[in-house]
Parts: sequence; C-alpha cells; structure tokens
Amino acid sequence: MKKVEVVLVLLSLLWCYSVSVPSAHGQGRKESKHPGTTSSFIRRTGSSVVLPIHGNVYPRGFYYAVLYIGQPPKPYFLDPDTGSDLTWLQCDAPCVHCTKAPHPLYRPSNELVVCKDPICASLHPPGQHKCDIPEQCDYEVEYEDGGSSLGVLVKDNLTLNFIDGIRLSSRLAFGCGYDQLPGASSHPIDGVLGLGRGKSSITSQLHQQGLIRNVIGHCLSSRGGGFLFFGDDVFDPSRIIWTQMSSDYLKYYSPGLAELVLSGKATGLRNLRVVFDSGSSYTYLSSQAYKFFLDSVMKELSGSQMREALDDWTLPVCFKGKKPFKNMREVAKLFKSIALSFASDSGKTKAAAQFDISPEAYLVISSKGNACLGILNGTQIGLQNLNLIGDISMQDKMVIYDNEKWAIGWVSTDCDRIPKPRSGAL
Repeated sequence: MKKVEVVLVLLSLLWCYSVSVPSAHGQGRKESKHPGTTSSFIRRTGSSVVLPIHGNVYPRGFYYAVLYIGQPPKPYFLDPDTGSDLTWLQCDAPCVHCTKAPHPLYRPSNELVVCKDPICASLHPPGQHKCDIPEQCDYEVEYEDGGSSLGVLVKDNLTLNFIDGIRLSSRLAFGCGYDQLPGASSHPIDGVLGLGRGKSSITSQLHQQGLIRNVIGHCLSSRGGGFLFFGDDVFDPSRIIWTQMSSDYLKYYSPGLAELVLSGKATGLRNLRVVFDSGSSYTYLSSQAYKFFLDSVMKELSGSQMREALDDWTLPVCFKGKKPFKNMREVAKLFKSIALSFASDSGKTKAAAQFDISPEAYLVISSKGNACLGILNGTQIGLQNLNLIGDISMQDKMVIYDNEKWAIGWVSTDCDRIPKPRSGAL
C-alpha cells in the first residue's frame, strides 16, 4: 500500500546538473499536428476521456491504465492513485536506480519545469519551497509502503481520446523519476498516475487548460479490469449516492467522519476519518474499528466449521473450511456485510450517505482455497486513525470525485461495460 505523499528537495548538485542539460534525444516543444490537438482548442469541457484499466486486487495486487506520452506517443503502464498528486514515469535522465518495468524507460523532452512554476511550488509544504536551481523543479515523493521516486519535473505531450471521437494532445508537467526505491507493495509498472486534488495532478492540469471538468472516476471490476474516466458526462448524476468532501482534509478525497455499521446495525463507533484511495489494494480500519470488525467475524464463524488458517500468509487473517473454496459464492454467504455511514453534517447523526461493503468487497480466496480478509489494521502499519477505503471495497462500483462540487459519489454497476469512444481510438 502506498500513500501520503511527502515532497522534499534532496537532489545533489551533480544530479541536478545532469538532468538540466538538454537531452540529445529530447523531442522539444513541437505540438502534435492532429486536428484539434493544440492547447488553443479549448472548448472540451463537455466531453470526457475514458481509459480502460487492467489488473485485479488478487492475485496481481494492482491495477494500471495505459497512457500515451511523448512525440510520437508511446504507451506506459501507470498505477492510478487518488491518494497522491504527482504523475511520474521511470526516466532515462539517465536512471540512477529504476525498478523492473514493462516498457523501456521514458526518454524526457528537453523542456524542464522551472522552480518558480506554481505546479512546482504545490509539491512542497508551505515555506519549504526553495529554488537553489531556478532552471528546474526537483521532487521526491515517498509512499507509506516505503517506496519513493526522486527526479525533476518535465513537460511533454499526453495524447487523449475523448468519448465524442476527438483526439488531442496536451502538454503537461509530470515527474521524470531517475531514482526509485521499491516499496513493500511494488509492482512492475512504468510509474504512477497521480489523481489527487493538488495542482500537479493530471486532471487539475487538464481542467486548468479548459479540456475537461475537474471530475474523475473509476469503476473496478471484481473480475479484473474496469475503467477510469476524466470529465462528467460518463454517468447520470441522479443515480449516484453523493456525500460532500470534507473541508478538514483538503489533501485527500475524504467525506469526513463516518460511523461503522455491521450487519445493518450501528456500532456506536463514530468519528472515523475516512479516505478513498485507489492506490491501495486493500481497505484499512483504525485499530478500534478493526478490532470491532475482527471480533464480529470471529464470533460469527465460531459456530461454523471455519478455522483460522495460520499457515496461509496471503493476508494477515485467513480462514479454511472443510475443503478448499472454489468460488466467492461459497465464501460470501458465511460472512456479513459492513458499511460506513457518513453524517449529513457535524450537527446531525442522521446518515446522508452509506457506503456498503459486502463480503465480496472485503474477501479474497487465496491460492490455497482459503478465505482471507481484505480489511486490515491500518494503525498497525502507521496510518494512525485514518480509515482507508481501498480497491477491494470499491469493486463493482463507479466511484466519482467531483472537485468542482466538492462531492464524492458512488453507485453499484457493471464495471465490465466500458464506455467506448465513437472514433479516433489509439
């Protein structure tokens, strides 16, 4: 699991100099000549971009989207992460340390983002943005799983297909990461697709250029795959369960405080700070809520033939039956649903929205045929009192983050049905 982005200026002058020299293989500032591809083609806010997603929660442990970057456009597999802002690629600048990736390293354009650029400033805590090297923007992102990326910001073309058939190329800033440290949950990807709320996120930049509304969403299928979208005309707002984003947690997609509900009954465990995070495969509860959940599972199974599978290390808690489970239907009927109920405002206890988590949305069947809990103890891994809704619990739901209306929404749906562009697909 990776989360909580920290940005520090730690680059030595030697490496800063090596990337500040224009690359011999740089592509320069030349814009694509396809119709409607320049940034002057600005009236695109009535359409959306839809990207297929590949992967699964288990056994692969991650999802990725394919983005086409550079001139000519080349494909890169990026991990969609609503828990961080910066998009970065493993980069031949040259690379000091890069992890295994499915494609050759990205070769950067010769356009660096300068230190005084507002996007660069947004990557640093207030008062800590220093410009020792004015010609470039240095960054380091660190994730909760111990992984990190070190590099500089560059600008290059991102080619996008809109669902109305228009294809255009937009010049965006992203990280050229030339020193990566793999985390505990590291996977073979080309980089991270930062979808957070900050200025550096891809969606914020596209919105700033007038190309989309500042709305993103994803639909992850329990059968694997799904889709990601930028813009607001992929869904019917009247069908969505909406709740407001919290003004207390501006860095994350958070609906604020929730109460834990078990089997349709309120537990009295309130004021749980909740964040939606597509960069995490699993869901995490703070220690008190996790203990309550785990105790209820143990009590429910105490009269059954299920026993804890201490020899299965797939996840921290697994259970075995009389014989290995073959499908989720056999398992799900033995467990109860839970939910997170969000208050309508701080002065009311009546729930305005409830995010339901069925057994299918928190269980996996391991390679040994055991049932493992995909809800984990977040306090134990350093999340303190944060409760994090990860991919496993967002499966078979369209989840929407509307940064213009400050709202988060969701609806159960078939995530295998990917909206198709009418023409112009890559």
